Amino acid sequence: MFGIQPIYWVLINSVVAFVYLFVISKILGKKQIAQLEFIDYAVGISLGSIAAEMAINTETPFYFFLIAMTIFFGLAFAVALIGRKSTWLKRIIKGKPTVLIYDGKIIYENLKKTKIDVNDLLSMLREKDYFDISAVAYAVFEPSGELSVLPVGGQRPVVASDIAESKPERASLTNVLIADGAVSQSGLSELQKDEQWLFDRLGITDKSALKDIILAVYDDKTDKFNVHKKSGTD
Repeated sequence: MFGIQPIYWVLINSVVAFVYLFVISKILGKKQIAQLEFIDYAVGISLGSIAAEMAINTETPFYFFLIAMTIFFGLAFAVALIGRKSTWLKRIIKGKPTVLIYDGKIIYENLKKTKIDVNDLLSMLREKDYFDISAVAYAVFEPSGELSVLPVGGQRPVVASDIAESKPERASLTNVLIADGAVSQSGLSELQKDEQWLFDRLGITDKSALKDIILAVYDDKTDKFNVHKKSGTD
């Protein structure tokens, strides 16, 4: 193409693709990875793929790739404008928040809708410094993929001022004994208990009853269980 060696086309196309992506990213605005909605993520992947193909493809005219990137940019920009001006269209395009924990209880149907299992939920709570699910009153899964947490009154994370006011209780982890209907043998081993003890404490006479339990957590300090069921009852 124009008598230029392929190696030079790779160099030129790479620079052009980088500069063009830089300009597009400046126009679309900054977002942290955790704040990206699905549409932002998909557009970013697509633009990157087109730019990479442009950098090494010496057969296809470079402006074909620029046109493709411009189309993706235009669509992403249009979606952003629509989202700001129309609430209901924004919900369709970007989704809406989903309540995963309501009044201290896990909402099983919403876990299924968001494709999150109970272990993922517990991990996300730990990332927010909530190691005991009983300290959580409400948890909302945002369209960005972030989890927003409202603690039970008096159960907010400890800060420096709390230490100055009074000596905090020594922290300890609760034991997850049932997750998604399966008994945690490691959790029982830590407590030096067996399944029969667990079933007796929960009033389970038939193992089929485990299917209705999303999560069962035991606090050995208080000798109490915190049980979350699919039916929403204790």
